[in-house]
Amino acid sequence: MKRIVVITALVVLAQAAAAQPAPDIAGVVFEQRLGSRLPGQQEFRDEAGHKLRLSDLLNGAPLALVLGYYHCPKLCDVLRASLIQALARSGMVPGRDYVFVAISIDPADTDATASQAKARDLENAAAPELAAHAHYLTGGRDAIKSVADAVGFASRPADEARTIAHPVGAVFVSPTGVVSSYLLGVGFRPTETQLAASRAASGEILPPASPILLLCFDFDASTGRYSIAIVKMLRLLSIATSVVIGFALLYAFRREGSDA
Repeated sequence: MKRIVVITALVVLAQAAAAQPAPDIAGVVFEQRLGSRLPGQQEFRDEAGHKLRLSDLLNGAPLALVLGYYHCPKLCDVLRASLIQALARSGMVPGRDYVFVAISIDPADTDATASQAKARDLENAAAPELAAHAHYLTGGRDAIKSVADAVGFASRPADEARTIAHPVGAVFVSPTGVVSSYLLGVGFRPTETQLAASRAASGEILPPASPILLLCFDFDASTGRYSIAIVKMLRLLSIATSVVIGFALLYAFRREGSDA
C-alpha cells in the first residue's frame, strides 16, 4: 500500500508541474534577413519630437539598430545600454563609424517615453558623449511593422500589462540601408561591435549569427533573472526527477520482494 501511495504522489507532482500555464511565444524569433533593405521612407519621430525618415540617418555611417519598447519592465533597457556601452568602448567615433538607433515596437510610446529611455540608457551605459548620435524613434503601427518585417523581428503581446514578448539582439545596417549582420542576445563585447560596424560600413553581408532563443519576456528586471525560462527548466527537471525516482522505487520494491 505504501508503494502505491508514494508512486501516486510522484505522478501527481509531475502532472502538476507540467500543467503550469506558459505564455504563447511561438514564432517570437529573429528571422535573420541578411541583405534585406530598410524602408528608408517610413516616417518616425525622434525623442525631441522631430519628424524624420530612416534615410535621414543614413549619412555615410552604418546603423546599430535595436527594436524594443521604452516602457518595458524587462530586458530592453539592459539590451540598449549594453550595446551603447560596447560601442562607446570600441574605439570607434560615433557619427563617423556608427549611429545608434532604437525604434519602439509599441505605437503607444511617445516622444516623452523615448526621451526618458535615452537619458536612462546613456546614464546606465556611462556614455553621455553618444547623445548626439543616438536616436530614439517612435512611429505608427505601419511604420514599425515595415521595419520589423525588413529585419525579421517578430513580436506579440504577452499579457494584459502591455508587455510584449520579443527576441533580443541588434541589427547592423550598411550606409545604404542594407542589413549586414546580427548580434543576438545581450552582453556585447566592444570588439564584436567594432567588427560588425566596420563590415557594415564596407557593405559586407555576413553569415547568419548563431541563433539564440533569448526573449525579453523571460527577463525579470526586479531580480535580474530569467523567471519564465527558469520556471520552464524547473518544470522539466521536476518531471524528469519524478520519473527517475519512480523507476528507482519500483526497482527497489521489486528487488525487495524477490529477496523476501
